[in-house]
Order: sequence, then C-alpha cells, then structure tokens
Amino acid sequence: MKKIALFLFAMMICGIASAQFAGGMRGQQQEPLPDGYKPSSTNTFLAQYPAVNAQTRQAIFKVVAPHADNVALDLAGKKYSMTKDEKGVWTVISDPQVVGFHYYAILIDSVPVMDRNTDSFFGSNWESSGIEIPEGPEGDYYRFNKSIPHGQVRSLYYWSEINGMERHCNVYVPAEYESNPDKKYPVMYLLHGWGEDENGWSNQGHMANIMDGLINAGKAVPMIVVMDCGDIKTNSDVRKASTNDVTQIYINDLMPFIEKTFRTKNDRQNRAMAGLSRGGFQTTQTVFANLDKFAWMGTFSGFFSRPGQDVTETFNGVFKDPAAFDKQMNLLFISTGTEERTPKEAVDALKAHGIKNIVYHESQGTAHEWLTWRRALNEFAPRLFK
Repeated sequence: MKKIALFLFAMMICGIASAQFAGGMRGQQQEPLPDGYKPSSTNTFLAQYPAVNAQTRQAIFKVVAPHADNVALDLAGKKYSMTKDEKGVWTVISDPQVVGFHYYAILIDSVPVMDRNTDSFFGSNWESSGIEIPEGPEGDYYRFNKSIPHGQVRSLYYWSEINGMERHCNVYVPAEYESNPDKKYPVMYLLHGWGEDENGWSNQGHMANIMDGLINAGKAVPMIVVMDCGDIKTNSDVRKASTNDVTQIYINDLMPFIEKTFRTKNDRQNRAMAGLSRGGFQTTQTVFANLDKFAWMGTFSGFFSRPGQDVTETFNGVFKDPAAFDKQMNLLFISTGTEERTPKEAVDALKAHGIKNIVYHESQGTAHEWLTWRRALNEFAPRLFK
C-alpha cells in the first residue's frame, strides 16, 4: 500500500509539473522563430515572444485569447490591430522602433492588460509589460558582463516618521564591500521619475551593470547607491505627491537609516544625489535646500526653469553668488536627450553668470526615456568623489 501511495503521489506531482509547464508554454510557437528574430531580453522564462529583430528593430507579438473579439498592441504611442489564427493566437509585427526600453500593453476587447510573456515593469503608475530593442556594442556598458566582479542590490525596509509608514528602498553595494570590512564608502542617492518606483533604476535602468563596469574599469570610485521611492509612498495620488514631504523623508528618515545600516562616509563631500525627470526636480529641491549635506548633484531630464525667468532667481536664488555656489557644489551635472525639451538655454545662462562647476551632457538621438538616463548615469558616476 505504501508503494502504491508513493506511486500515486509521484504521478500527481508529475501531472502538476506538466500542467505548469504546459501553462508556461501556452501560446508559444514551437517552430523556429523567423530569420533574424530572437526572444526579447525582457521575456519570462521559456517565452519566445515578443521576438525582436535587432537589424530591422521590429518586434513580433503573440497573444493567446481564443474568446476575444478584438486584440491590439499599444506600443510607443501607436495601437496595432492583431490578427487571429484558427488556434486563437493573435499576432502582429510592429513598425521599426527606436533602440532602448519601451513599455507596452495588450488591449483585449479594449481592456489594457499585461503580456504575461514578459517581466513586469512599474511605469506611468501601473505595472506594464516591457520590451528592449537592443543597441549594438555601444550598449555593452549596461549589459551583464560575466568577466568582472559584481556588486549586490539589497532590498530593505525602514520606518518613516515623516509620513508614519514603512518604506522600501534598494541599495547597491560594490563587489568589494564584503571583502573590505573596515572600509567606508561614499553614497549616491539615485531617484526615479514620475509614476515609477525604486525598482526602476535596477530593472529598467540596469544601474548595477553600469556601476559594476565603471568601478571595475577604475573609472568610478567604489560607492554605495541608494534608490528610494520618491512618489508612491508619500501620497495615494502620485500627481499630488508632496515634494517637501519627500525631501524631509530623504534627509530625516532615509539618510540616518542608510548611515546606521551601511559603512558610509557621513560628510557632504561624500554624498551625492541625482534623479531622472521628476526625480531630477526632487534632487534640486533636496540638495539646494541642504547644501551642508551634499557637494555633488545630477539631474537627468529634470532641470526645470520657466522660459524667460532670470536664472539667478531660480531655486530661491541659490545661483546669485557664483563663487559661493562653486565653493559649496563640486559638481552640478545636467543631462538631457536631444529629442526632448532641453535646459541648454538655462545652462548657458548659468555659465555666463559665472557658475563654473557645471557640466552639460546630451544623449544623442534619445528622448524622455531610459536610454537617455542610462547614458546620463554612465557619464555622471565617474565624476563623483574625486
């Protein structure tokens, strides 16, 4: 009886495993992919589609929805009608896309849903599917390099007295951190943009790969990178999230937690802050109000000033005395994509006013997107703490 019971149990387990495997493969084509196409790097395990052609920069999408009347792809601001076959599989080939990361959704009878064939990415204030249109070798700086040592991205929770709730942050420590127990490290606080969260820099931005490569090559000083949630946990409506609350959280809750938890250098010369888009604005609000705590800052698509405004009057007059500003701020790094609204006019005005410790960087051919911000981080990090 015991042998029979064990046999039946084994058969049950095999049946569950087969069902799970079949579910994972449902909708996947077993025939070879079309010439030139490979599964997207963002796909879940075993998923063949979406499939990307690196040469044409097109992608094929397939969705199993046998009972749907209409299925469409919403990608890069365009909706594509998908075609249904006799098995209930809907297919479409996209137009050529610009290289880099793209959010997308599947519309099933006009209802937007995630494509379960890809990992999920939090963007525009909801969980989305994502696809990467690959660059050539010029994108190797943000790809995983198996030949070099790698740091860790640690997930931590801390308590905020400011808004009375538990908060989550991700913290990157360099590869050498555990092997140098007596060494202390400078810290860069790295902020995400509107409608995203603290996972964006790790998942969409490939921050760890960028930092690993820079540190291994001797281009960047080994440092700790802290990625906190800048929007969602401060207000239920992300559009109304209070910048002042976020600033207070960073200064009074997050920084003390990091400096108590990790081996950090706790002076302004060893603290930097940078952020993308809204995170860039939050960086200016935080750093300019706390110049006694930061000596380095960067804004990626996030240096905002009103057209025609006297640059010396912006940010409560922090630039009025150029010599005083340069004495306090070792680096003001301002980056943007050439295909988005640029702050070059404001940067030129600051330089003409006498600000010297300012660097302006443009990402050629990119807009308000993750490829712009990966390139910005790759240019910003090597300039810190030197």
